Amino acid sequence: MEIAAVRVGLHPDLSVFTCDTCGRSFDVRPDVLDRYPGWTPRQCLDCKNSGGGSPPPKLGSTGPDVTPPRPNYGKGSSIRTKGRDLTTSEVLASFTDGPVTGVFTDGASEGNPGPGGWGAVYVVDDEIKDQAHGSEPHTTNNRMELTALIHGLQMLPADSEATVYTDSQLIVNIVSKWADGWKARGWTKKSSGPIANLELVKEAHALYKQRSGVRLEWIKAHNGYRWNEYADALATAYRREVF
Repeated sequence: MEIAAVRVGLHPDLSVFTCDTCGRSFDVRPDVLDRYPGWTPRQCLDCKNSGGGSPPPKLGSTGPDVTPPRPNYGKGSSIRTKGRDLTTSEVLASFTDGPVTGVFTDGASEGNPGPGGWGAVYVVDDEIKDQAHGSEPHTTNNRMELTALIHGLQMLPADSEATVYTDSQLIVNIVSKWADGWKARGWTKKSSGPIANLELVKEAHALYKQRSGVRLEWIKAHNGYRWNEYADALATAYRREVF
């Protein structure tokens, strides 16, 4: 899958305004503007959070010209984001921390099994080069994590030197450590019992081994790292009308 590169902070569905305080441009989603008819934002997120501004207008009012409430988990934030169900646009507006280059993958499911989704994004210096996401009506978290990893690895040519991040330590161990031994034994474990999600494990392991310059690393989940949060937003997009 190929998409045009998208600069962080610029999105065709966002309305752009100029901050009266610092003079910089900032984005606001149309659905946010729709909540406050007649309201024009006058402050960017940074200036609002620096202490200026007043409470947002009540829904349906034409209250003061301030930026509506929005989460801000800036660099070094320790605020956990699990369950906040942010969109990709909200993630880009709210986070700055974490690695800025690499492939970030994530999977999610509601119930195990239950409906779930996966997401992968490839970025270089905070610029999106490729992204993909999808969902299944009945799946598991590990299946979605493996599916996300497969799509993330497919974004990289075989001769790439890059890091692929996942917030599942289990998936890191399966693909980069245990699968070598399983394959050598004819895809069986030393202990009894089948290998779960074997077809996905085989595909992810093959793609990983074909890319000798790629490193698979664990990244902490829901910790304010921009592109891991973005992958999470892609993985949970099936729950929202706006991804």
